[in-house]
Amino acid sequence: MTTTAVPQINEEKLFEFVFKMVGDMGATANAPLVLLGDQLGLYKAIADGGDVTSESLAKSTGTKERYVREWLATQAAAGYIEYNADANTFSITPEKAMALANDESPVFMMGAFYSFVSLFADQAKLVEAFKSGSGVAWGDHHDCLFSGVAKFFKPSYRAHLLQDWIPALGGDTKSKLERGAKVADVGCGHGVSTILMAKAFPNSTFVGYDIHTPSIEEARRSAKESGVTNVSFEVSSAQAFPGEGYDLVTFFDCLHDMGDPLGAATQVKKNLAPDGTWMIVEPMAKNALKDNLNPVGQLYYAFSTQICTPSAMSQDGGTSLGAQAGEERLTEILQNGGFGQVRRASETPFNMVLEARA
Repeated sequence: MTTTAVPQINEEKLFEFVFKMVGDMGATANAPLVLLGDQLGLYKAIADGGDVTSESLAKSTGTKERYVREWLATQAAAGYIEYNADANTFSITPEKAMALANDESPVFMMGAFYSFVSLFADQAKLVEAFKSGSGVAWGDHHDCLFSGVAKFFKPSYRAHLLQDWIPALGGDTKSKLERGAKVADVGCGHGVSTILMAKAFPNSTFVGYDIHTPSIEEARRSAKESGVTNVSFEVSSAQAFPGEGYDLVTFFDCLHDMGDPLGAATQVKKNLAPDGTWMIVEPMAKNALKDNLNPVGQLYYAFSTQICTPSAMSQDGGTSLGAQAGEERLTEILQNGGFGQVRRASETPFNMVLEARA
């Protein structure tokens, strides 16, 4: 008769982990309420109103006080807003307002919470993918993913694309754009990056490509509303997007979603002008797993497991880079695609910007 040794439990470590889980559960449970705070304009009203009460906030937002009272308590417990117990009022610091209430801020974070809706809505598909090894195509996710991704990345693109990333490129890229260049923005989604560039460089022509037809339709609507006339959008994969002689090809946060990133690199090389530039914006990651075990890595790995990897697995090609591929793996793909010069041109805490040239 054999007996199984009973592990010795360190109660201090046990409860340290239990309370970490409680914190994670609280953050998860609060996520829909953060989304609600954006949809109902509650954060913006607090930012505009200074010290508010549940009554004044409900009145200014056209909501019911009893619900608002409970929502305020949750946000105060989460540390998203401040509570003055003496006056029974609530407020928000300028720093927190930048992340929660100001959609013009470079650190506005609300888009991620829209994407979270998709993570829960599509869980059954992910369970099946884990069992079968099949993928979940980008277009098979809940609609909130597409709007959430556009909303999440827009602040960063608006803060860095024109000011930092394009000026950091070699090959006289910025001057070419100012004079008049031909640009392809591949994996453009709702066209946020494409339209930003088209507005900034009216002498250049831009084409946005994406495999997701509803996103292309939304990009066309956005371009029309923006009044830009030097941009168009077409449905195409990265491995087959048409055209030749592009002075600049851009991939924003999408190469790692592709099942055949090498095929994409080969197509870029084929369509790029001899002195052209390929700009690849990817999530920030170190090359080794051990160096990505941090809060940013946790977020990116979570999205990669549920969205990026299943997207790549749904496509032909057999490669799944994941959102934390790291610079070495990405560089290898670019070099195998025919690009002899690859360098990190710029970076932020959340993104790396690679420049590839033949």
